[in-house]
Amino acid sequence: MNVADLLDRADLVVLAGPADNGRQVTGVSVTAPFAGALAVRIDGERTGWRLDADLNRAAEAGAAALVVPGADPLLRGTLLLAERLRTPVLGCLGDPLETAVRLAVLLAAPEVDVARRVLAAHHVLDAGGLTLAELRDRASEVLHAEVTVLARDGAVLLGPAVSAQVRVALQVRQRLAGGGVAVPVLAPDGRSAELWLVSPGTAGDEEVLAVAAGAAQRSLALRRVELERDARRRSGLLGELLQSGDDAGPSLRRRAAEAGWALDGWHTGIRFGASRPVDVVTSTSDIVSALAAEGIEAVVVAEDGGWVAWVTTTAEPGTDVVDRLAAGVRQAQRRLADLDLLVGMARPHPGPGGIARTLSEARDAARLAGARAETGRFLHVDRLGLAQLLLAWTRTDTFVPAARSLLATLSPELVETLTVYLDAESSLIEAAAVLGVHRNTIARRVARIESLLGVDLADADTRLALHLACRVSTSPS
Repeated sequence: MNVADLLDRADLVVLAGPADNGRQVTGVSVTAPFAGALAVRIDGERTGWRLDADLNRAAEAGAAALVVPGADPLLRGTLLLAERLRTPVLGCLGDPLETAVRLAVLLAAPEVDVARRVLAAHHVLDAGGLTLAELRDRASEVLHAEVTVLARDGAVLLGPAVSAQVRVALQVRQRLAGGGVAVPVLAPDGRSAELWLVSPGTAGDEEVLAVAAGAAQRSLALRRVELERDARRRSGLLGELLQSGDDAGPSLRRRAAEAGWALDGWHTGIRFGASRPVDVVTSTSDIVSALAAEGIEAVVVAEDGGWVAWVTTTAEPGTDVVDRLAAGVRQAQRRLADLDLLVGMARPHPGPGGIARTLSEARDAARLAGARAETGRFLHVDRLGLAQLLLAWTRTDTFVPAARSLLATLSPELVETLTVYLDAESSLIEAAAVLGVHRNTIARRVARIESLLGVDLADADTRLALHLACRVSTSPS
C-alpha cells in the first residue's frame, strides 16, 4: 500500500512533496522513523527549522512520508526541501495519535479496516427512504472518494465521469483497468443490472459498494412498488371515468379532483404507443418530463403497450392553440426517440365524456401512425381525412372478422361488384363502365347481393356499413 492509497482511508492531505513517490508504507512510527514508515509528529510545533530537521531525518531513514498535525500552509523552504528529498509532508486533519493508531491497524490488518467501513456503510445506508443521490453521497463519505452512478448502458447519472470502461454486459463486480471498482445494482428480478456504482478506490471498496448496491436495490424496489400502486390507482380511476361518460357522480368527481384531474372544460387526447417491449410503469415519468419540457401540462396514465394522456383547457382551444400543442407533442416524441414511440393526437372534446371520446380518437390515430413512417409515426386526427379516420375505427379485432363474416355468402365477383357499385355512389352506369360490363349485368348482381345478404341497398345506413365492410375485408391484414 502506498501513500496515495492511504489518503482516502484517513483524514490526510498532501502539504508538500509528491504523494506518488513509489514508496510502500510498511508501518507507523511516532518516535524514530524507519524505512517505509509513516513518521507521525504528535506535537503541534511547526517552526521552520524543526519541521525541516524532522523531514531530513525521515528521508534519511527511508520513511514513506512525514505526518504533521493540521493543514496550515508550509514555508516555501519546506516545500522545496520536500520536493528535493521526494518525501511528502502530510497534514493530519484529526487527532494525530488516533490517526496513527488507525493507520497502524489498517497496515497490519487491512481486512479490519474493510470491516469497519462496511459497518459504517450499513449504519448510514440502511436507513429507509433514501434517494439515489443520498445513497451516492453517503457511500462517498464512507469511502472518502466520489462514487459515480451509471445507468444500465454506462451513461453517467450522478457523480464524476469514469475514465475506465465498465463492461456493462458483464453484470458482476469488476476491477477496472487503471484502478477503481464497479458493482452492479441488480433489478428486482435479480437477473439484470439496473445501475452501476463505481469508485476510483482500491479493491477493498468493493464491499462498501456492495452494501450501497443492496441499499439502492431496496430503494428501487420500494419505488417500483409505489409506482405500480399509483399506476393501478390512476388506471382504475380512468376506467371508471371512461365508463361513466358525462354522468360522473360526486364520488368520482371528488377522486378525480384529488388526483388533479379536471373533468370539465375541453380535453385533447394523446396516445403514445411503444413499438417494442418497454416498462411502461417506470417510463411514465419520462413521458411526463418530455411533455413538461415543451410546456405541456398533461395527465398521463400508463396502459398496456404505452400511455394515454390529455390536456385540459377551460375554453374550446382554437386552431392555433391545437397546432402549438401538436408541435409540442411532436417535439416530445423526438425527445423520447429511444422509446421509438407511435403517437396519435385527437381533436378536443368537451366535458367528462369528452375524455373518453378524445382518447378513443387518439388511440385510432396512433394505430394509423404505426404505418406512416413518412410522418415520423405521428398523426393528428385533424390532419386525417374522414375516410381514414372511419377506416381506423373499423380496424379492430372485432370489426374485421365481423365484416368478413357479413360478406361471406358473396362470391369474389359479387364483393368486387358491391365495392365498385358503392364507390360509384350506387350508379349502375358508372359501375358498369368501371367493370366493363352492361348496366343490366350490374343491376342483376346488385339484386343478387340484396337477396343473399337480406338487405336493402336503398337504405343509407346499410350502404355505409357494407361500404366499410367491403373496404376492410378487401384490404391487406
